[in-house]
Amino acid sequence: MLAAAGLTYALDLGSKFLAVSRLENHEPVGVFGRVLTLQVIRNSGAAFSMGQAVTAVFTAITLAVVVVIVRASRKLHSLPWALALGLLLGGALGNLTDRIFRAPGVFRGHVVDFISVQHFAIFNLADSAIVCGGALMILLSFLGVSLEGTAPQGRRDSGIVVPG
Repeated sequence: MLAAAGLTYALDLGSKFLAVSRLENHEPVGVFGRVLTLQVIRNSGAAFSMGQAVTAVFTAITLAVVVVIVRASRKLHSLPWALALGLLLGGALGNLTDRIFRAPGVFRGHVVDFISVQHFAIFNLADSAIVCGGALMILLSFLGVSLEGTAPQGRRDSGIVVPG
């Protein structure tokens, strides 16, 4: 989990550093025409810039998520869950770093977003890691894989035991 979180965090910080140093105050750079562009914006809110007036609340929520992941990791004996939680932790720490250390101030900092998909959103690698980690968590839960790495031996459906 720590390896996935550390790699995610490092990639996010490095990509934001490059984006700010090379893209900020410049015209958007087309990667795939206008469908995918790179341009820096500072986001005080959450996804899709919602909740811009409650930045400190998002910071507190992110801190709580980090604590929950660290506590959950004590029971962790599953490589897929370690990857999922590592992606979530690394992404949360990446955006939390912006909230703490970027302007306009501690716990009110604006997150650097720079990947723009036409008619969708502008986001960063931390956001992508959070979404991928969350999707993997949903899949693992759907498959019945626990944090301990065990899958159900069988389940009852209409009185029939189905092998796991």
